[in-house]
Amino acid sequence: MEASREGMRALWISLAGLGVTAVLQALVVVLSGSVALLGDTLHNVADALTAVPLGIAFWLGRRAATRAYTYGFGRAEDLAGIVIVLVIAGSSVASAWFAADRLVHPRPMAHLAWVAAAGVIGFVGNEVVARYRISVGRRIGSAALVADGLHARTDGFTSLAVVLAAAGAGLGWSWADPVVGLAITVAIAFVLKDAAREIYRRLMDRVEPALVDRAERTLRDIPGVRDVAGLRLRWIGHRLHAEATVVVDSRLTLLAAHEIAADAEHQLTHHVPRLTSVTIHVDPATHPGDGHHTGLSHNRRDRLAAVTR
Repeated sequence: MEASREGMRALWISLAGLGVTAVLQALVVVLSGSVALLGDTLHNVADALTAVPLGIAFWLGRRAATRAYTYGFGRAEDLAGIVIVLVIAGSSVASAWFAADRLVHPRPMAHLAWVAAAGVIGFVGNEVVARYRISVGRRIGSAALVADGLHARTDGFTSLAVVLAAAGAGLGWSWADPVVGLAITVAIAFVLKDAAREIYRRLMDRVEPALVDRAERTLRDIPGVRDVAGLRLRWIGHRLHAEATVVVDSRLTLLAAHEIAADAEHQLTHHVPRLTSVTIHVDPATHPGDGHHTGLSHNRRDRLAAVTR
């Protein structure tokens, strides 16, 4: 709940910052007619609007699990990541269209100093928002918020490209403005690739191998655990979940084995960042791994059937 609140706070603060930046740039676009600045403004508007699906996702993620959605609604955050990727792609297409049209139908750029100033404003606004989103996203484990922060960071560098467009126009290069607009489109495409990769990995349940190593070391260090027969981690939204199988002495009582499982669960949540739930299965040392489960089930059923006959 606290992580979701922190994510929501980051979204609304960054939305306000980017909104102010986009409005200031839009005023200069109307005055100057710069297509490079128009592309940058469109990108900033798109970046600001991505706060809406993410905000909805954070709100949904705070809802309690139900009988139908037993893992809760954390996956809404990953769906919001897909929306962000589509928005980035849309801003890239729009930027390319306007730049290509201006290249075919050139027009002079006015108020060059204001255009350059708007580019600097765009860079500063985006970089501040990017640092904030990435920092909060990594702290709470939100891949979508990190992707959104990376998006804002590249927006900042594309804003600096607008300054180059203004400088080129000042030198009399009529092609500078649309060419820089096309360069901004290429930059957006690289952000699209990185953001899509982040969201794809999260949807495919990829976790950092270092997290798996840490979880496995933690389990092996627990007194009574002889081995770790299986371990799986997965993200659901910005929360990490784990399933593990530990091997213990086959002579232990049920209560003693349960104590080891409870200890393993507690230690994992302490040593693995953002891990919120753990399921521990205990195997006796005489039957480690799940390869024995089918045989054990059949043998038990046969014994029960023999008793009832």
